[in-house]
Amino acid sequence: MINKKIIIAITGASGAIYADLLLNRLFQIKDQFETCAVVMSENARSVWNYELKKNIDTCIPFKIYDNSDFYAPFASGSSNFNTMIICPCSMGTLGRIASGTSSDLISRTADVMLKERKKLILVSREMPLNLIHINNMKIITEAGGIICPAAPSFYSCPETTEEILSTVIEKILNLADFEINSFRWG
Repeated sequence: MINKKIIIAITGASGAIYADLLLNRLFQIKDQFETCAVVMSENARSVWNYELKKNIDTCIPFKIYDNSDFYAPFASGSSNFNTMIICPCSMGTLGRIASGTSSDLISRTADVMLKERKKLILVSREMPLNLIHINNMKIITEAGGIICPAAPSFYSCPETTEEILSTVIEKILNLADFEINSFRWG
């Protein structure tokens, strides 16, 4: 019986293509989870439109929740959602999570994941990092979250931009305990 319930949060960091590829890949493996919910920050919608030139509402195959909807099921620890991936994760969002500020659905849900000891994966998309970013990453890591920078690997000798970006998506899905066929070193 499949009991994986997953939340994908998309913030306004540059890198909407990572979120798009992640959602498409999740749709391909939808037999591995019960539910996938999506929540986007307001800035994420703007960045998505600017970078991808795609209509969000027609290209996301899962239910989208408003970032101010504190009645969304995953805003509570009793919901049994067990994995949250924030992709891409802005440093502002990361900072709010590190400080425990639950001012919107994304930061509230991340707080729920940490307090319930569920899987929280933050795909950071910023460089260079300042000491505040690094300290916030340390806090989240010590609280049980996983920081997974959107840094592609080249072991598989990717030949296209999508193949390069997909190395990050495969890493995210591996961290989230999905069964996927991905390149393995050695």
